[in-house]
Amino acid sequence: MNQSHLQDRVHLPSAPRIASVATLALLLAGAASARAQSGAEALAPPKNTLDAGLVLAYPAALVTGMSAGVGATFMRAATRGGWLAWGARASWSTATEYSPAPTYSVTNEEIRLRLCGQVQHAVGRGLFGLRVGLGGTLVYEDRTLVQGARAGLPPSQQEITSWAMLPAADFEGIVVLRVWNSWGMSVSGGPTLHGLHGGVRTGWTSGLGVTWQH
Repeated sequence: MNQSHLQDRVHLPSAPRIASVATLALLLAGAASARAQSGAEALAPPKNTLDAGLVLAYPAALVTGMSAGVGATFMRAATRGGWLAWGARASWSTATEYSPAPTYSVTNEEIRLRLCGQVQHAVGRGLFGLRVGLGGTLVYEDRTLVQGARAGLPPSQQEITSWAMLPAADFEGIVVLRVWNSWGMSVSGGPTLHGLHGGVRTGWTSGLGVTWQH
């Protein structure tokens, strides 16, 4: 598989750091909201949790930019007390950057597939957890030469595409807050690891979604 156009760098730009701080702020806000309701009758830990929503992540293979898209997660309690859960997560996102001369528009579409294990604890209407996801990220890269047609180049020289499957791991903190009956909201975020060109590339991922618990 041709991965010659997938570039690796481990330095995070300022935008991901800002997004990480925003995610942490949302996690703390969710914690405060749940503890404020702890005087009410505590809800039993859910057997099943389904959430879907927005995903923002540092691209798995691009040097700059932010990968934005949608994702969904299903978790099922594995113990009677509900402190341990297992499940799966899938997401799709896309990011675009421009390379220096000759100028290319480089778009990466990512499909992230993870099997997940989660340690969790219910407090009032809130559920707090630490989730580990292991799997792979399928990257489709489309590299298009800007104004290639004007230069008279044949289509085969104007666009280059490639696929790559990268081994990956995610480590996320997650807060789920029930708002009405079984419905609520979730916020998650944390570091990611991708295997790329024989090395390990660090990044981050975050999510904000709508949840259903039963």
